[in-house]
Amino acid sequence: MKTREISDCIVLIGPELEPWLCSRFAWRDETVIAVDRVRPMTVVDHDTLVIIPGLINAHTHMGDSCWPDGATGLTLEQGFFRPDGFKYRELAKIDPDEQLRRMVEHLRYMARTGTIAHFDFREQGVHGAELLRRASEITGVDSVILSQFDQVPYSPAELEKNVAPLPAGALVQLRQLLEVADGFSESTMNDLTDPSWCQIRDETRAAGKLRAIHCLENEGYRDVSLARTGRGDLIRALEYLQPHLVIHLTVADARETAFLAASRATAVLNPRANANLGLPVPPVRLLMDAGVNLMLGTDNGLLNSPNLFAELDFTYKLAKSQFGDVLRPDPRRILQMATSNVPACFGAQRRGFLEAGLPASFVVLDFSQPHLRHSRHVPASVVSRVTPEDVLATYRLGRPLYQASHYDHESAMAPTSASAGTALLSE
Repeated sequence: MKTREISDCIVLIGPELEPWLCSRFAWRDETVIAVDRVRPMTVVDHDTLVIIPGLINAHTHMGDSCWPDGATGLTLEQGFFRPDGFKYRELAKIDPDEQLRRMVEHLRYMARTGTIAHFDFREQGVHGAELLRRASEITGVDSVILSQFDQVPYSPAELEKNVAPLPAGALVQLRQLLEVADGFSESTMNDLTDPSWCQIRDETRAAGKLRAIHCLENEGYRDVSLARTGRGDLIRALEYLQPHLVIHLTVADARETAFLAASRATAVLNPRANANLGLPVPPVRLLMDAGVNLMLGTDNGLLNSPNLFAELDFTYKLAKSQFGDVLRPDPRRILQMATSNVPACFGAQRRGFLEAGLPASFVVLDFSQPHLRHSRHVPASVVSRVTPEDVLATYRLGRPLYQASHYDHESAMAPTSASAGTALLSE
């Protein structure tokens, strides 16, 4: 593949996302080969292009993206709990070809909004993982698939006793899942027993796969776990499952947060989804002050569009409110939650920042628009003002997943008028 480049642009460089005016940003094949810095540049007074790392959505459920706003008016339990929640009833009925088509549409929308990769908590067992893998291949968006059992393998009585290991059939299914998926995640710690969580930890570790779990989305997660085992769900997760990702944490207290920080697991926050369900919003300040590594996700398609720019804006303003401080947090700390905070265990192709020699996965933004052209703080404008219409192109490993029809990167100039874009297949 020939060398391609963009001239006279602003690039957010390195894990700290430092904004630099660059005379040249170039890539060849899958790799950035040059980021020629001129000077740090936070303020702009002219039309320009801004290049940021490709966004990583750390918590999605592409399977239920088929029914936008289908959970409106439903509680968390009514909408999303097995076996009778709205999501699971609908998943049981949908035609696989129709589901694939809709997932492809939503992945293309994610590319349209700057997302190059997502961590998906996929229902429907092996079949569900295979279906999403196909959608990922069609679109080129990188799907990290974290699967769950097709059915909860225990009766309520067995869960109350909390002593049974995985039934033989569930152990077979787990191993089948790990042949297709990138890892495992059940909905909550309360869906399985402590002995089975230890088995899952050992099986995933032996297979070199990832582990994730939803914790403390509401008080009920902790209360059920305490009543059944004497430990809260987060404490059990850190002790038995030892997950790479812990999702939600809307009601995490200081003690639980300290345990999480010591574990070095990454927490994934979903403020818009939590707010949409009338749940508490996550304690962003508490988690940041404790030093927990944080990422962002948009959660269920039933609740939100998978648009990380909306999540960044909401989280930034939520965090500023919790800090009660005009200086904290730096907007780059929020942008890192969708870029460079990705844990190393997710692989070298998902580094989440831009430097020469790293993957050419990036987004080109149009800062010629009136709401961006005279930005006094480029990172703040990326976090709080950029909309999907400002995305000119999304590249993953050097190949375009999306490119606006009115944009030609060879010109190295921001366009002067907007029109429809083009979603591209991976080559």
